[in-house]
Amino acid sequence: MTKAVYQGTGRRKRAVARVYITPGKGKIKVNGRQYQDYLRRDTISRIVLEPLQAIEQADAYDISVNVDGGGLTGQAGAIRLGIARALTEVSPDFRPTLKKAGYLTRDSRQVERKKYGQPGARKRFQFSKR
Repeated sequence: MTKAVYQGTGRRKRAVARVYITPGKGKIKVNGRQYQDYLRRDTISRIVLEPLQAIEQADAYDISVNVDGGGLTGQAGAIRLGIARALTEVSPDFRPTLKKAGYLTRDSRQVERKKYGQPGARKRFQFSKR
């Protein structure tokens, strides 16, 4: 008999995370490594656990994640959204809790492009009157 696999996709900034959830003991792997080893900083690795803590089922599921693009902060945000979306597939009863906590909302902020004739997106070169 095969285990049920639930899938969710999360995106933030330039990062894309494909999340696969199976019933298990609470192991989380990101790109084949433990999530603490991959994300390194405590503040970022805590972001990943937030949806599981919101539904109080942190040890009930094994999670496998493939994440690509962006930096570690963007990847952590993408993983959090992917986990939340996959949990709504596991049980629709989780949706109101996750929605209220804001874990099902995609953070649409992107980096503004650099404009020509300027050093950055908003910064200007120093003005010289003479």
